[in-house]
Amino acid sequence: MRIVALAGGIGGARFLRGLREAIGPQDEITVIGNTGDDIHLFGLKVCPDLDTVMYTLGGGIHEEQGWGRTDETWSIKAEMKEYGVGPEWFGLGDRDFATHLVRSQMLTAGYTLSQVTEALCVRWRPGVRLLPMSDDRVETHVRITDDQGTRAIHFQEYWVRLHAAVDAEAIVPVGADTAKPAPGVLEAIAAADVILFPPSNPVVSIGTILAVPGIRAAVAAAPAPVVGLSPIIGGAPVRGMADKVLAAVGVEATAEAVALNYGSELLDGWLVDSVDEAAVAAVEAGGIACRAVPLLMTDVAATAEMARAALALAERVRG
Repeated sequence: MRIVALAGGIGGARFLRGLREAIGPQDEITVIGNTGDDIHLFGLKVCPDLDTVMYTLGGGIHEEQGWGRTDETWSIKAEMKEYGVGPEWFGLGDRDFATHLVRSQMLTAGYTLSQVTEALCVRWRPGVRLLPMSDDRVETHVRITDDQGTRAIHFQEYWVRLHAAVDAEAIVPVGADTAKPAPGVLEAIAAADVILFPPSNPVVSIGTILAVPGIRAAVAAAPAPVVGLSPIIGGAPVRGMADKVLAAVGVEATAEAVALNYGSELLDGWLVDSVDEAAVAAVEAGGIACRAVPLLMTDVAATAEMARAALALAERVRG
C-alpha cells in the first residue's frame, strides 16, 4: 500500500508516528510537508514543519513541546542576545541550529530543498519519504490590525511572538501562486493507494500545501480515496490556533465546517471525534463519508488506532 499524507507540524508529525505503527512493513508512506511556515532567521533557512516531522519520526523531538530537539541547550541563543541580534522571540537551540546550518550551507551550494531534505533524513531515518511541497520559496503571512495599523506579518511572528492574540484578518501564502510542486509530489499523489489529511491546521498547513498550483487538482483527480481527520474536537482545536485562522477565511471552527470547506471534490471520507457524532449526518449530506471515532492522540497506540480507522474508511469508500 502506497500512502500519501499532507502534513503540517506537531499534529501532522504525531499522526504520522501512529500511522507508521499501524501499517505493515511492505507499505510505504510519502509525506508532503508544508513549507509555508519556513522563515529566514540569523542568515539561516528554517523549516519548522519539515523538521518537526523529521525529528518526531526520527526520535529526536522534544516530546513535551512537540517541537525542537530533545536534550537541547541554548548557548548560541544567549550569545546572540549578548550581541543584540534578534529576533529574541524565536528560539533556536544549539542542536537545532546545526540542522539549519547544514540546510543553509547546502542550499547556498546549489542543492534544492528536496535534495537537502533527503540528505537530512539520512541522518534521522524517519521511515517515510519526506518531500517539501515545493522547492520554491513560499511563506504564509497573516494580515492583522494592531496599534501599528493594518499590516501583514509572517505567520511565525503571528503565532510565536503574538501568540495569535490579535485577530487574523486574512491568510496569504506569499509566493504560492507562482511556486511549483517539488519533484515527486504530483507523481506520489497520482500513484497513491490512499491519500490522508492528518489533523493538521486546515488553513496554514494543509491549506498552504493545496495552494501550490497543481497539488489541489492532483488530489482531486487522484484515483485513490482521500480521507481526512478533524483537527477540531468539540468546537475547538486540540492544540494551536486553527480557530483563529479558520475565522480569517470565514469557516466556523467545527468538525463539520472544516470538512465541508475542503469539500467533496477533495474529500471522500472524514473522521470526527466521538464527541462530534452529531456532525456525521451533515458531513455525509455534503457527499463525504463520515465516521465518529476517538481522535485524541494521547499516545502512539491511540494514534495508531486513529490511523487504522482512517485506512478502514478509505477502504470503505473505495467500494
